[in-house]
Amino acid sequence: MSESPFTGVYGNDAVAPDPEPAVVPAPRTGDRRSARRRKSAAEAAPPPAAPTGRRRGAPAGGGADLAAPVATGRRRRGAPAAAAAGHGNWRRIVPQALVVAFLAGGTTAFVAADKSVRLTVDGEPRTLHTFADDVGELLAAEGLGVGPHDLVAPARTEALGDGDEIVVRYGRPLRLTLDGQSRQVWTTAGTVEGALRQFGVRVEGAYLSAPRTAPVPRAGLALSVRTERSVTFMADGRESTVRTNAATVQEALGQAGITLQGQDTTSVPPASFPRDGQTVTVLRITGTREVREERIPYETERTEDDDLFAGTEVVERAGRPGARRVTYVLRTVNGVRQKPRKVAEETVREPVTQLVKVGTRPLPTSVAGADGLDWGALAQCESGGRPSATDASGTYGGLYQFDVRTWQSLGGSGRPQDATGQEQTYRAKKLYVQRGATPWPHCGRRLYR
Repeated sequence: MSESPFTGVYGNDAVAPDPEPAVVPAPRTGDRRSARRRKSAAEAAPPPAAPTGRRRGAPAGGGADLAAPVATGRRRRGAPAAAAAGHGNWRRIVPQALVVAFLAGGTTAFVAADKSVRLTVDGEPRTLHTFADDVGELLAAEGLGVGPHDLVAPARTEALGDGDEIVVRYGRPLRLTLDGQSRQVWTTAGTVEGALRQFGVRVEGAYLSAPRTAPVPRAGLALSVRTERSVTFMADGRESTVRTNAATVQEALGQAGITLQGQDTTSVPPASFPRDGQTVTVLRITGTREVREERIPYETERTEDDDLFAGTEVVERAGRPGARRVTYVLRTVNGVRQKPRKVAEETVREPVTQLVKVGTRPLPTSVAGADGLDWGALAQCESGGRPSATDASGTYGGLYQFDVRTWQSLGGSGRPQDATGQEQTYRAKKLYVQRGATPWPHCGRRLYR
């Protein structure tokens, strides 16, 4: 006979033990956390009760160790009740696991919405947590208002992510006077040097009204800058070029070692701003003053007189010129004499106005006893037919070569050559009536041709 697997200490009469109760299978679900909770609950359930009956054939003392627990009929009858209790526990555990899973998912979403960002405002950094979706929302949440002159990087419309860095620089007004030209500008730089570099202004060798490291406050700053320039001076036959940030030409002259003395000056105003590449000529000036007495011409005032024949003028009061004393400056510039320049004048004697009467009475059309003669031929012979003609000595004048005394005795005024040709012919006819052709010994016979 073959040996039973339960022989040995139990003997041949030992009974094989009943199988252990089956474990309740876990519900099929994708939630790993719920599965772990169910497993823990199963492990925490109390173990089945140990059998109390002795095996048949066992010694009364029962001192030997059992190879396996022996199941009794009572235990087999209690197995269904234990399985039902296990199913009831799982009905309570599954809803709790679902609530825990929902809460865990919400916590995960909450943690994902929180972002850690680095915000730098005017060079001062700080790290903060935010739920903002973009840069503009973050700035609004932090109470940081920005204007058109402020710098925000990245832009306010850019989306915000965890670990992003945002930079804000506020604009500052700057009243900049650059090489004599003033203008209002804006800068986001924090120092004077940074602002000038932002505008592309060369600061090497320049004059600054404020230190390079001086801060530019939010309220603004007035800054004067004179960049280094190259200026050439022509003086005393020599050429000298200097690099300067001077405010005036005269200041640059001093830096070049050139001195102005007396009336010396420059080709541009000494107080003007020196420009880059400008050439300035130094003018060495020597000068004297000269006083001259000059004539002041008199004026002539004419009045009409109907007692005088037309074309006749009578000087009622002779005019007299005045005199004035004029001071001139005579200058020599770089050895070249200049045109005299009048600097002062003083009237020594006032001029006297000349008064002249002008005749308006019409001349007679004829002179009895003289009409019908060839007065044109006589005039052509005496003066060539010219009313203003005079002889070489200046004694005789006019068409018919009157002397002044004869002319005035005939009613004429002034000089005969100053009267009209019509008046001269009228006076000549009157003379003919008085004396015939004798006043014209050489040309008188032409009257009869």
